[in-house]
Amino acid sequence: MTKTAIIIGATGLTGRILLQKMIHDNRYSKIKLFSRTSVGITDQKVEEHLIDMLQLRDHAEEFIADQVFCCIGTTAAKTPDKELYHKIDYGIPVSAARLCKTNKIPVFVVISALGADANSRVFYNRTKGEMEKAILEFDIPKTHILQPSLIGGKRDEKRPGEYFFKVLMKIFNPLLIGPLGKYRTIEPETIVSAMIRLANNDFDQKTILSDEIKEISKN
Repeated sequence: MTKTAIIIGATGLTGRILLQKMIHDNRYSKIKLFSRTSVGITDQKVEEHLIDMLQLRDHAEEFIADQVFCCIGTTAAKTPDKELYHKIDYGIPVSAARLCKTNKIPVFVVISALGADANSRVFYNRTKGEMEKAILEFDIPKTHILQPSLIGGKRDEKRPGEYFFKVLMKIFNPLLIGPLGKYRTIEPETIVSAMIRLANNDFDQKTILSDEIKEISKN
């Protein structure tokens, strides 16, 4: 039996790759996209819902699926206003999880970040940690929170700071071995492969670190 999936954040780097992979995956017959702007992809499987993402909770009737994948996220450079940043990185994933609970969607897979900690003094890490904590409280039967390290790949928008760290990490990646392996750069394709595998197989683990994402994606 084929499945319907929802993707939050399909216009971003990882979300776009996830969409393309799902289009070619016979397990999925419909892919619903909830986003502010169109992804510009025409396919019979794809159903776009162009909405104000900060008002996602108002679209419960359309938010029906077998699985939900959340790839939403912003940056301090793109969203310097901390209140708006929190509404995006915390508010949207939590709204999506709440709709999963309300509509009895049993699978929720979300991308967070390595270092997420609700008690952190760092705003970015604290926001991600608070988001994770809130999502787990919904007790969705199959919840997987991925904590990738710096994500590789080429983005459409310019991120000078991120580009600098990516170049720097190319030098340091070979030195990160053993317990430090989780800090190596991870490719978006690797994250996508792990997300789909987690959603369609029996994994009990809730929070998955970057090096564990790589291992899951291999199989």
